[in-house]
Amino acid sequence: MESGSVTTPFGRRPMTFGMLASQAAARKIEPGRSIDKWKLYRALCEARPLLGITDRALSILNALLSFYPKGELSEENGLVVFPSNTQLSLRAHGMAEQTIRRHLAALIEAGLLIRKDSPNGKRYARKEQGGEIREAFGFSLAPLLARADEIERLAAEMAAERLQLQRLKERLTLCRRDIAKLIEMAVEEGASGDWSGVHLHFRGIVERLPRSPSFEKIAAALDELELLREEITNQLEMQVKAPNQSGNAQHSERHIQNSNPHYTTELEPRFETKQGATVDDQSEGWAEPRARIATQEGKGRPMPAANSASVAGGGLKSFPLGLVLQACPEIAAYGPQGSVGTWRDLMAAAVVVRSMLGVSPSAYEQACEVMGPENAATVIACVLERAGHINSAGGYLRDLTRRAERGEFAIGPMLMALVRTNSPIRGKTG
Repeated sequence: MESGSVTTPFGRRPMTFGMLASQAAARKIEPGRSIDKWKLYRALCEARPLLGITDRALSILNALLSFYPKGELSEENGLVVFPSNTQLSLRAHGMAEQTIRRHLAALIEAGLLIRKDSPNGKRYARKEQGGEIREAFGFSLAPLLARADEIERLAAEMAAERLQLQRLKERLTLCRRDIAKLIEMAVEEGASGDWSGVHLHFRGIVERLPRSPSFEKIAAALDELELLREEITNQLEMQVKAPNQSGNAQHSERHIQNSNPHYTTELEPRFETKQGATVDDQSEGWAEPRARIATQEGKGRPMPAANSASVAGGGLKSFPLGLVLQACPEIAAYGPQGSVGTWRDLMAAAVVVRSMLGVSPSAYEQACEVMGPENAATVIACVLERAGHINSAGGYLRDLTRRAERGEFAIGPMLMALVRTNSPIRGKTG
């Protein structure tokens, strides 16, 4: 190595192998090489975590670059800047000199600056008579030019890693939202399963993540959450398929019983209930205490039954004629020839009973429009069974019609309450 090719620090600061390596690398700059100083600085900011420097150190480097007179770093323009600590402090937003010294030392240790100290440790430049700088003492920016390709490569790696981390966080956020919404839906809809345990497991995975998780921790948590989401989805889809198949069977049975009213399976009750509620829970809801019914039709609005079930889709479900007659045996006496054998017979009997109970034609007509003729006749049969407990049958029917319009009324609980009341077994045991 030629004499004068190596510069050592002034005073008690020791020489290190890192300084020697930085100076050796700076001497290998390709001739004519130049780079935009601010473009390089932006790359430095991007690659900062990989270079092991702080944002405060970058502020000092920014201030040093502002003292470089040209827009591009090149050997032809010289690579040494020589501001005093006071000047650096002004351009570093008033940073204390002691702090400036510490961050300058960090930049030198990171191999981004080289000290080129004068004999007395001062920073200055010797100029020719024409004003050109012949020799300068201060900080050399040569390592930045020598490591420009490396810095840009590190910046590209950090940008790609940041983008990958951002996408991973987005997937994690979406997965967390999906699981939370699915669990909430399952609980509200009464789907079978240990949803409390599932939620605790979900929270356990999420809460294990630190405040600023690494890429590896996020990836591990995402794998667990995606597996949990898949299990929840599969469990819920299995429960969705079963009601759909059951609903198709019910729809077919309804058409069969209308075309053949004497079908032998009509006595088997099939109707919808709220998820999570038993038939017994809902069937008690239709029985209206006398105090809850208006004394005269049109005076006030009767209180709705507490447990009346709404039916999905906004309509009411029809039930087998055999079940209706089992729940409401009194209606049969008002049918043609004193019996009810078809739905037409039941609707004819309902017209007679409607008049007998004092229900106006308009109230019954409106019930038929909202509920359907079959369901309106079924409701009249039920009202007949409970006539002793209802003061105003017309007002009660109008209230049920309004509730049916809002989707707040279901016939199933009403029928099942009467089935139990009129059951021969209940009479014997009671």
